[in-house]
Amino acid sequence: MPRARLATNADVGPLGAALARSFSTDPVWRWIVPDEQRWEQRAPAVFGHEVGGRLRLGHSYTTDDRAGAALWAPPGRWRSSGLDLLRSALPMARLARGGGARRGLAVLRATERVHPKAEHWYLALLGTHPHHQGRGVASAVLAPVLERCDLDGVGAYLESSNPVNVAFYQRHGFRVMGEVAPGGSPPLALMWRDPGPVEGEER
Repeated sequence: MPRARLATNADVGPLGAALARSFSTDPVWRWIVPDEQRWEQRAPAVFGHEVGGRLRLGHSYTTDDRAGAALWAPPGRWRSSGLDLLRSALPMARLARGGGARRGLAVLRATERVHPKAEHWYLALLGTHPHHQGRGVASAVLAPVLERCDLDGVGAYLESSNPVNVAFYQRHGFRVMGEVAPGGSPPLALMWRDPGPVEGEER
């Protein structure tokens, strides 16, 4: 399995490009931004800003070849700050103009309304470049925080915007707890993971 490490500022550009490729066929993202050329030109900057913002929380993981990333927020820090939203506003506006911006805002508002209030780690983004999928990258970058969840007895939460990924998350202990489809978007699965037993504990 690939080795996970904390992402750094030097990874922002490469990971923005890798995540843009990873989400290039995502149903919800492409509902927001259906224009292929605009996606290719603008999406890496949007994902790069997201990586940069999450880096400040100290729990974003990648691999040595920057093939993918898991961007986590610790308990109580899941909502992006006003400054982070301002930083991402311009590249997001360039990516999703007009109706796309309205669709993106509808998704953001809907997911914030149903976000769990219980203490949890939030997986904001997980993606692997298509050329590296199926090699264990996603499992590797998930592992550090899921292990911490188990050690600390804290849950984890995510929204899966692609139904093909639900089974992958289920293998890592997540379960579907609901679904939203704001503004007629493709559905997002709301998924929660209870902390598991730590190795050596009675099961």
